[in-house]
Amino acid sequence: MGPTRAQFVQYAPAALAVVPLVAGPWSALAAAAAGAGAWAVGASAPVLRSLIACGLTTTGCGIAAHEVLTSGMNPLIALGLAVPAGAAALAHHRNLAGHMPAAALTPATLATGAGTATGQTSQAQLITAWWREYISGPTQTEGRVLIQAGANLEHLGLEIDSDHVAFTGIITLPQGQQVRVKAADIASVYQVPVSQIELGDPKHHAPNALPVTVHLKVPAEQPQIAAGAPTTPEELWAAYVGVPEGAMPGTSLTLTRYDGPLDWEGIATRDRRAIGTVNLQDLAGNLDLETIQIALAPGDKPSQMGIRVMREHALMHGTMLSSVLDELSMDSRGYVRAGTYVDGRAALLPLAQPGSGARHLYLVGGSRSGKSGLLEQILLSAHRSGIAVILASPQAGTIAGASLSAYLGDGLDEAMGALRLAYAMMLDREARYRSPAFPFTDPLVLVVIDEAHMLLSASSPYHDEAKAIVEQLTRRSLKRGIGVVLATQTPLAEDLGNSTVIRSQLLIGGGAVFLRCAKGQGSLVGANAVEGAEGIDLSRIPSQWPGQYAKVADRDMSGLATEVAAAPEDGTFGLGYLLTPGSQAVQFRSLHLDVPPVSLAGGERPVGIEDCDAWRERDAVAQTRMVDKRGKNLIGSLADLLAAAEAAPSSQEPAAHHTSAGPHAVPGPARPGGAPAASDGQELIKPRILELLQEHSIPMTAETIARKLEIPATRVKPRLSELKKRGEITNENGLWRAA
Repeated sequence: MGPTRAQFVQYAPAALAVVPLVAGPWSALAAAAAGAGAWAVGASAPVLRSLIACGLTTTGCGIAAHEVLTSGMNPLIALGLAVPAGAAALAHHRNLAGHMPAAALTPATLATGAGTATGQTSQAQLITAWWREYISGPTQTEGRVLIQAGANLEHLGLEIDSDHVAFTGIITLPQGQQVRVKAADIASVYQVPVSQIELGDPKHHAPNALPVTVHLKVPAEQPQIAAGAPTTPEELWAAYVGVPEGAMPGTSLTLTRYDGPLDWEGIATRDRRAIGTVNLQDLAGNLDLETIQIALAPGDKPSQMGIRVMREHALMHGTMLSSVLDELSMDSRGYVRAGTYVDGRAALLPLAQPGSGARHLYLVGGSRSGKSGLLEQILLSAHRSGIAVILASPQAGTIAGASLSAYLGDGLDEAMGALRLAYAMMLDREARYRSPAFPFTDPLVLVVIDEAHMLLSASSPYHDEAKAIVEQLTRRSLKRGIGVVLATQTPLAEDLGNSTVIRSQLLIGGGAVFLRCAKGQGSLVGANAVEGAEGIDLSRIPSQWPGQYAKVADRDMSGLATEVAAAPEDGTFGLGYLLTPGSQAVQFRSLHLDVPPVSLAGGERPVGIEDCDAWRERDAVAQTRMVDKRGKNLIGSLADLLAAAEAAPSSQEPAAHHTSAGPHAVPGPARPGGAPAASDGQELIKPRILELLQEHSIPMTAETIARKLEIPATRVKPRLSELKKRGEITNENGLWRAA
């Protein structure tokens, strides 16, 4: 085999250095041949110029040597003329080391070597040339900045084996300077992974001298598989999942699609026996995967279960709310579109059951999980489906679609009033629907309770009353066309007032949506177990998709873009599990709100509630406590409730609802002559507020003041502002106190 092109460019000048001794003028021909060869191999301009200069020098020396020999002079003189030719060849080799084409400098080239040796091996020459070209200098190509000028590679050493090539050295700088060359810089120069670069610890070496080891070639990593160890999904399933102690004992896996160990689908089958509920966390442990990478798809046969393993999540790009407007209205079965399942099918929620009544919904989700967005979507679906809404929102101002509700309790006290009204509506309908043949012509009603833990937890001032009312609503309201949508931040029992009745009735009477929760608060096992959702830990749902942190790191300093809207890929909002009665929880994602849901209502008025006694007396009912001081003996009939509502204001102030001052007007006490002081009623609220704040040294919110005085907050808040203008009370961060 003849020399390679690169070898020809290197060896030709060495041959020219010897030609003057034997060839004489023939060296001119050799120089021309070397030049033509260099041109043919595509040498760079600096290499070509160096080779031509070497050839001219050698030609001149050859002609002079020929004349010396033919004239009979001392042959030693002719031999001495070979010295300039050799010097020219050496200069060419040095130029070649600095200007070898970059395409020729690859890890394979460094590993196998090329060229001749002049003091250093061919590998060492190339390593040094590359270091000087890109890292230290002095060689520098126009338009490229050196990584750290002067950071020379000293004490170069090579380690070469059949399957491993590495070099070691010390990055050296003048005294007083510090090495700034990074492992990533060296990896980019020698075109190897950063993991193959080893730099010494600066704490253990001088600042200007840092050892370095670069592995140019490493042995191919061979998978260490023990004899008989499972490798395919079917083998892994048989070894870890289908065994008696596995997540799905007695099952076998049949693959329906395989695109790699982290991207496949299959069907798990148990021979003529139901699979039952599956602990998703145990299944993920069996397959050595994250819980979020696995999705289950229950089928029609109880002996089969669909399995999907994902590398990139199928729901990452979401489904736009505006693209499924026609599916937001309730269909003939009582279902509305809530989102999309992991297999691409529409995820449906039941809001009603034809011929039976309404349905409940249990919604769990922590902060930034997408819970509020799903509630807005449910409010829009109710509006488009002709369902009236009673909204209880203890945390005021958090639901953007609140304007779609027929009755809004915004704030802690008002939310409790909304619960009282919902209970009164149930009693009213029970009184009117006693006959089974009663035509169900009244609208369906959804009682939406957001942040329900603020009313139900033991620390709530309304704990006893709210717990008693919600328990009765979840037990008795469905047949009366009233459903409960209850939302909390965690699935913990204390968020439901430690009531097993509320949770069981919600799950039996409808379905559940589980979104991401805070760490340590999302487990659906133990005391918080939910049938059909065993093994799910909601805190394991990631807040970001893979790669999001790198995306955020790419900063744009052009200013705040006020028109930019969040994309589905910006977070996992709405990602969770949907559980419907009698099925397994399935991974889904709620619709992405690319437009505000309330804007799709068309500006229509909210669906109204029928005209009945409970609705007509809603203001009095909302202010009437429905349990005794011990939290027991909930009022059980509409007549008793209306009587209590009528009597409650008289114990404090005479009742005069729906006066010209408005439905919440609270009149003052009667004048000595017996005529009510209607005009003074509002003014007499102020002394009572002032007396209350002076009596209690602790600051209070407007809702607390209204509750203690048993006056609607809508009447208290304006009086507080007037007292503040007089300088009699102060307000700091929403807390009022006497001046």
